[in-house]
Parts: sequence; structure tokens; C-alpha cells
Amino acid sequence: MIERRSNARAMRTLEVALGERSYPIHIGAGLLDEADLLRKHVGTGRPFIVTDEVVAPLYLERLCTALGGDAASLVVPAGEGTKTLTQAARIFDALVAARCGRDATVFALGGGVVGDLAGFAAACWQRGVEWIQVPTTLLAQVDASVGGKTAVNHPAGKNLIGAFHQPGAVLCDTTTLRTLDARQFSAGLAEVIKHALIADADFFDWLERSLPALLRREDAPLAEAVERSCAIKARVVAQDEREVSGRRALLNLGHTFGHAIEVATGFDAWLHGEAVAAGLVLAARFSTRAGLLDAPSADRIAKLVAAAGLPVAPPAIAPDQFLDHMRRDKKVRAGRLSLVLLERIGSARSTSEFAPADLTAFLAGA
Repeated sequence: MIERRSNARAMRTLEVALGERSYPIHIGAGLLDEADLLRKHVGTGRPFIVTDEVVAPLYLERLCTALGGDAASLVVPAGEGTKTLTQAARIFDALVAARCGRDATVFALGGGVVGDLAGFAAACWQRGVEWIQVPTTLLAQVDASVGGKTAVNHPAGKNLIGAFHQPGAVLCDTTTLRTLDARQFSAGLAEVIKHALIADADFFDWLERSLPALLRREDAPLAEAVERSCAIKARVVAQDEREVSGRRALLNLGHTFGHAIEVATGFDAWLHGEAVAAGLVLAARFSTRAGLLDAPSADRIAKLVAAAGLPVAPPAIAPDQFLDHMRRDKKVRAGRLSLVLLERIGSARSTSEFAPADLTAFLAGA
């Protein structure tokens, strides 16, 4: 389902196998300057770049130059609060002003927020136009850019308004990770750890050994972490593109807890990766409470999360409020909340077979 290729530029390429919607994930240093690679993914219409106020000064001009200088662009505010219908409407207005038709190609240049917002706009614009992910954060490169989930938030919950719209390609320029601050970089490691937990115990062992080198942002281990994470997500997406069989739901490990943290803190106090990190530890501890995961494994998970510079406990949230936010999650079916729990490191399952009272008691002690 996943094809790996390499070439003379030491670029690594994975293929997300989705039939006619298949697309490549390119991973390598300096891809933002590879004009031929970028232009081959552009249609006949005008390229349109969506980026944010943090990324624009760093990379917008480089991407415009690589695309031939004719690209239109829109710079949106940075942060999770930007994922709104109001900001999506700004993109639509800018697309009109730039005279972008159905042959336009939207480029999402930035982190997961930009990818979600730009992808949602691309899914809606004239019933769907081509779009390309150019992620510049670790979290986006290893997770948010792959899989075609696009969305904006609603005050009642995260990502409640969205669409599945696969990109035409993902281009991960690993040199962009050098400009991330330490907090943003650590936030991305939460998704790397998540991928290892759901599918690859050997990868988890490697992360324990390689974390110091990753935190130093050494090129070789960083490229390997991005590739292995993308390979896991690409494989899961190929098996369950629209989260029908339940396989793709495994990618939500830690996210039901994490999204509740984000909603409770107003989407701005905690980074997404920080909320997911605390969610991973909560999921591991609750897995132990449910009799699935042994306690030493839960301790290993908490230790790795902490070593990555990430929180291992949620902020102070009243248990009933925490549970209310979790019940508004998209994974609720027929009024029943499902959680992704761990059976062991490298193996997870989605289940609703737990007592709500037990979850409430667990949250009270979290």
C-alpha cells in the first residue's frame, strides 16, 4: 500500500495508496527551492498560497519564487483561533479577487492550522479544487498534512465543520523545522510518539534511544522520524480513508482527551500537540485502569512524553466539564463515547466497552 522511493537529491517519497486519489509524500531538505518538483503539482490555473503571519516572513517569498512568481496569497493570523468560518470566508474572498477558478491549486504553507483551514477552503471552493500541503512544523509533517482531513472549529468543539479532501501531494522540507521554537517542536513529537504507540513497538524503542538526537534536530534521525510516522499514517489512511472500518480511528489515540483540553482552555492556552501529549498519558493510564495495558508500559509512555518536554497531566478541569467536552467529540456514536486504548505499546483498539462512571472517577483523579 505504501511505496518508498528515493532519488539523487536524497529525497524520500512515500505513496498514499488511495486509487485515483493516491498522492506522494516527499520528504527531504530544501524542497521549498525545488521548482520543478513544485510546479509539476500545479494545474493550469493560478497558484494560491495560504500561510500565516509567522510563516510568511520565513518562506512565502521562496515558495512564490519556486512557483514562478505568479502565485496569489493570503496571510492569516497564527494559532488555533484562526480555524473559523470567518477566516475561511476571507480565503474565498481572496480567491475571487485573484480570479481563481476550478483549475486553481491551493498551497497550504504552514502548520496544522493552516493545512486544516486551507484544505477546508479548497474542498469548498467551486465544489473542490486541487491543493498541496507544504507543512513547516513537525506536527504537520508527521501527521496533520497526511490523510485529507480538513476542518474549522466550532465553539462547541474542535474540527466539527469539515470535509475529507485529499491533497495532490505533501512536500515536507525538513529544513523548515530548524526555525521552530522548542515548544512547537516538542508539540510535534507528541504525534510521533502516538504513531509508535498505535502501530510500531520497535519505533517506540527507537524513540526512547534517539530522543536526545531528535531534540538536537539532527538531520538523519529527524528525517527517519518523519518518514516512519508518515508511513504509519499513510498505511492507516489507505486502509480506512473515511474512518468507516474503525482502523483510522486508532490515529485518535489521546485526541479525545486532548481535544477536550483544547476546548476547555479556549483553543489558545495549550498547543494541539501539548494537549495530545497529556491525552496520550491519560489514555495509557485509563488503559491500565481498564485492564488492557500493564502499568510499567504506561510509566514508560509518561517518561518518554516528559522527556520530550511535553505535559503528562491535564490542566485543572472539573470532571463533569471534561466529560461533557469529550461527549461532544466526533467519535461519539449513538450517544456512546468511544476511546482509543492501548493493549500494549505498538497495539491499540477503539472501544466503547467501559463504564461511564469509571471514566468519570478516573477524570476526577487525573
